[in-house]
This record gives sequence, C-alpha cells and structure tokens, in this order.
Amino acid sequence: MLRFLVRRLLGAALILFIVITATFFLFFAVPDDPARLSCGKTCTPDTLAAIRANLGLDQSVPAQYWDYLSGIFVGRDYGEMRCDAPCLGYSFVNSEPVLDTLLDRFPATLSLAFGASVIFLTVGIGVGVVAALNRGGWLDKTTMALSLIGASVTIQFLGVIARYVFVDELRWLPKPEYVPLLDDTPGWAGGLLLPWLTLAVVQAAVYTRLTRSSMVDSLQEDYVRTVRAKGLTPFQVTGKHAWRGAVTPVLTVYGIELGTLLGGAVVTETTFNIPGIGKLAVSSVANSDLPMIMGVVLIAAGAMVLANVVVDALYAVIDPRVRLS
Repeated sequence: MLRFLVRRLLGAALILFIVITATFFLFFAVPDDPARLSCGKTCTPDTLAAIRANLGLDQSVPAQYWDYLSGIFVGRDYGEMRCDAPCLGYSFVNSEPVLDTLLDRFPATLSLAFGASVIFLTVGIGVGVVAALNRGGWLDKTTMALSLIGASVTIQFLGVIARYVFVDELRWLPKPEYVPLLDDTPGWAGGLLLPWLTLAVVQAAVYTRLTRSSMVDSLQEDYVRTVRAKGLTPFQVTGKHAWRGAVTPVLTVYGIELGTLLGGAVVTETTFNIPGIGKLAVSSVANSDLPMIMGVVLIAAGAMVLANVVVDALYAVIDPRVRLS
C-alpha cells in the first residue's frame, strides 16, 4: 500500500509539474503582452510599465520560467511586494498575493462541495441500489424517469426557479449566502442549504443511474451467485458483497467530480453568489487578472490530482478483488 501511494504521489507531482509548465507557456510565453492581461480593465501606462518590470518580462523566457517556479514554491520579489513564502504569484488587480485570495475563498468552495456531496452521494447511491434490486418494476422505472429529468436540468435554471419559489415566495428556505462555519454554524448551514440541494438534484440523478447500472452488473457476478447459493439473506448479499463491486465505478466518477468541485463550482457559485474559487475565476476573467486565473488553474489541477490519488487508494479498501502491488 505504501509503495502504491508513493508511486501515485510521484505521478501526481509529475502531472502537476506538467500543468505548471503548460500554464506558464500558455499565459506568459504565447501572449504578446502578458502584462496587459495582468493589469485589469483600468490600466494606465505607468501601471503597465511597473507590471512589466515586476514580472521581469524583459528577461529571457527561461529566466521568466525560473522566476515563475520560484514564486510558486519558495517565493519571489515583485518589486514593491515580496513573497517570502509560496504565493502563486501576485494579483496587481487586487494588490495582494494570489495564494492569500485563494485561501480566503477556499472555505466557501469546500463547504459547498462537502454539503452537496453528502446529499447527492447518499441519495444517488441509495436510490440506485433500490432501483437495481427492483429491476424492471414500477419503482425502477419511476426512479429512472425522474433521474433522467434531473440530469437534464441545468443548475442555473433550477437554481433561479428554486430561489424564487422557496426563498422569495414561500419563504421556506433562508437566503443563499456564505457565512463562515466557526462564526455561525446554523447560519452556515442555512445559507448553503439551497445551493446544496440544487447541486445535489442534478448530481444525484447522475449517480442514481450509474449506481443502478453498476449494481445490476454486480448482482450477476459469479461471486455474488455463490454467496447467494450459500444461503445468505438478500441484505447480506447486497450490503456485504455486491455493493463493493458496484461502487467502484461510482467512486471513479466521484473522484473527478470532487476535484472539479474543489477547483471551483463555477455555475453554482455564480448562480447563488457564493464567494468561492469558482466565482473568483469568473471575476478574474472579467477583470483581466491573469495571475489570479493562473492560480485558480493550479489549485483546480491540484485538487483534481489529489482527489484521484485518494480514490485510487480507496479501491483496495472497498473492493477486495483489487490488489495494490
């Protein structure tokens, strides 16, 4: 297990290094004037000249690349502002290190991802298993029809309708907003309840269909037929044996989904005005804040890689047929 984790972590580090290099050349080496993309909308000639000097754009590309790596891992001198620790660059639009802004926004994104994941995994896997156990029956057909409708609805459409109905008209749910967990726990849960439910409706539909398909295949495996022939109860067959084979594809998809959510649920955060990394990415593009965009890309890539490493390690825990060697 340890060797597997070391191998996967080394592979993850290589992938992140490739992403970092590609990001540098995409945003710095390809554009004619990266300083203009970092200056924001209200950019004066003096500000533009200062940014060119701070970014060292008068140096060679290898020298710029080395400074770029230094800013990510050990810090960098940006003229008036110096990073003595990893800072992922400096935002000349916000006048602060990129990493500070990302760390400030990450709790909102993490809260959204955590709450929504609990709901849509619980509902999706539970309903999918029930549908598989009643394959061909009315319950199976009903859940599959409802999941198809849920998967076809977009978050921005469902979010606006749900807010108008349940918040503005019926007043059953509190206004969507982000409150820090440690400041006001009930306010934190109440403000994120509608975004959680909206995101969960769309995602639970996907996991319901995926779980149902995987469980149907797993129930037809030889090892499941063997334990059923030994006289185990249907609950033991499903809960102890069949679900392990069925949940592996679900876990694979969730690894990608979790990385995407931690990298910023752009549509959900924008729809409900949640100040997370996804909304930060949208505002950074609108404000031409190139360093912040690059920081969001790196954080999203890191979250995706780390989530998949964890999922790969869980395979051996869940499915005994998987051996990590």
